[in-house]
Amino acid sequence: MRPTRVIISGGGTGGHIFPAIAIANALRRMEPGCEILFVGATGRMEMEKVPAAGYKIVGLNISGIQRGSILKNLGLPFKFLGSMQKALKLISEFKPDVVVGVGGYASGPILFAASWKNVPYLIQEQNSYAGVTNKNLGKKASKVCVAFDDMDQFFPADKILKTGNPVRKEVVDIYNKHFEGAELLKLDPQKRTILVTGGSLGAGTLNKSIEKHLQDFIDQDVQLIWQTGKYYYAGIMERIGFNFHPNIRVLEFLNKMDLAYAAADVIISRAGAGTIAELCLIKKPVILVPSPNVAEDHQTKNAMALVKNNAALLINDRSAEDTLVKEALSLLNDKDRCEEYGINIGKMALPEADELIAKEVFKLAGKEAR
Repeated sequence: MRPTRVIISGGGTGGHIFPAIAIANALRRMEPGCEILFVGATGRMEMEKVPAAGYKIVGLNISGIQRGSILKNLGLPFKFLGSMQKALKLISEFKPDVVVGVGGYASGPILFAASWKNVPYLIQEQNSYAGVTNKNLGKKASKVCVAFDDMDQFFPADKILKTGNPVRKEVVDIYNKHFEGAELLKLDPQKRTILVTGGSLGAGTLNKSIEKHLQDFIDQDVQLIWQTGKYYYAGIMERIGFNFHPNIRVLEFLNKMDLAYAAADVIISRAGAGTIAELCLIKKPVILVPSPNVAEDHQTKNAMALVKNNAALLINDRSAEDTLVKEALSLLNDKDRCEEYGINIGKMALPEADELIAKEVFKLAGKEAR
């Protein structure tokens, strides 16, 4: 029997790329000979991350609409047509049994092409609020795998399967790692600790909010793991110095996210869907500060899905600079509320998302998962 062939398309951010790789890994675990081809956008981070994970990727010359620049958008129709031609050619040559779209610029052309070629396709919608492209593509999708409830407002109810968002297994494996995490980060394992993470690029609002109130952490003898992101690190270190205070650990990037999660008592984060999926599995009290700079304000909608289940605290981006640190220290000092948030967020965890999606892919290919 010929191996199952799958195209996985999308990317642009880690929130799209890491779930895509998790799905590919699950497909390979179930069928080691499964042939997988990734399709991404030329120049985006998937062109580096996917080969590093051991998979072949082809790039489409496609980009999104540039807000505030008419000139930069003039070439978009030509880019889309060129990407469509390449997508149709890829499907003709690779002959996939199924195409999977995870979101990002490259998903559109390849899923449109799959539709034209009558190849079944599956959409993995990570957010609680679907974007325009996925809503349109969802009409002809064979299956739409989602992470939140009430998604039938965007997709046909009979095509929806709630699987959760795939996460990197190594990132959420924090069992018995508290002391190891504290040791790696040169922290006191007995002291209370807050982790602030704005993703690999960083989050300006989070960084401003923390920098403005660093003395508050010191005054309450609370430790801080502060991941600034690459855009902000140098400027912050220039202003505060490299040996600011032993309680304050400033890092550009966290290579061992599992150990940072394990060392923390309270976590402050943006509200990307992938991050929320990880936090549900971590089962610790969380403060979410949704980014206002995303399409359809979907981070706020992601965060509200947790807030309405009393599983997280939401701080508005506009008020974060004045209130975030105060609220974080207040939560840290409230053991009952911390316990309640930790229990409730854990109830929302969907740990087998990658395998559930992989099983659906094999079903669409006419094969049961091995």
